[in-house]
Amino acid sequence: MNVKTTSSVIDRILTIELARVTERAAVAAARLRGHGDEKMADQAAVDAMRTELNNLPIDGRVVIGEGERDEAPMLYIGEEVGTRNGPAVDIALDPLEGTTICAKNLPNSLAVIALAERGKMLYAPDVYMDKIAVGPGYPAGVIDLRDSATENIRRVAEAKGVKVSDINACIMDRPRHARLIEEVRATGAAIRLIGDGDVAGVIHTTNPDQTGIDVYIGIGGAPEGVLAAAALRCTGGQMQGRLILDTPEKIARARKMGIEDPLRIYEMSEMASGDVLFAATGVTDGNMLSGVHFSRDAITTHTVVMRSSSGTVREIKAVHRDMDKFI
Repeated sequence: MNVKTTSSVIDRILTIELARVTERAAVAAARLRGHGDEKMADQAAVDAMRTELNNLPIDGRVVIGEGERDEAPMLYIGEEVGTRNGPAVDIALDPLEGTTICAKNLPNSLAVIALAERGKMLYAPDVYMDKIAVGPGYPAGVIDLRDSATENIRRVAEAKGVKVSDINACIMDRPRHARLIEEVRATGAAIRLIGDGDVAGVIHTTNPDQTGIDVYIGIGGAPEGVLAAAALRCTGGQMQGRLILDTPEKIARARKMGIEDPLRIYEMSEMASGDVLFAATGVTDGNMLSGVHFSRDAITTHTVVMRSSSGTVREIKAVHRDMDKFI
């Protein structure tokens, strides 16, 4: 009998199958686009993603999910998914990235999942994370959370060979970012403010010619930070994250997950290492992915699937004529 490594099994079995997981979640959420009910759309995506995950030939463990077990009935942190006949893998997921976006039918809502060999993803509590990210092609160390936004943007512009005024930064439009926004604008750089969906915001740095975003800066969810790091591992780029553990309760929760240093800055490879797969399907139309389109006799989805070890990025535009599967 031939013994296969975890990586080879991931490559052979799961690269395309992972797309089916995000496709199903995206379609379920898309049926509720623009209805104004964030919870209903999110629950539909969760139910659909969990159903499809349990069809995968994996021994899966959710490390980034819908919350801790007492907060979420399914896809909670620690839940075991899959058929249990396959490689042992850790899973980070967000069945509906940008719930508000979906509820309002605005751009860039996604269904997102990342998968890695067991023990290769940061086991992060559901807290905020300070983040900075750029796409591929820059020298190592071009960004550093220890430095000001002004200094980071200056270095990115210098490395790109352009003026600071040619740099576009993506920042979430939140009151907590008021000073950051003021500082970035003072440099002369432009800002793309987003209302939600910071996984998409980070991913957009990987293709600035298409998305118009060079650097992502600001505070967002730690789970989304791990997902974004997984995507950057596959496409190239740099990212740093620092958990915001500003209360004794948060520090205690983090310690239970093995995090001893509340001030530690995590590099991208510390948040997602080893052989990583990442998949995202558009729920609403966006800069990189089209949303789910419904017609009388078919459903069309647009998915990107990435693998870190090969650097392969596959775009899958699928027409699903077996519509009963998505009911």
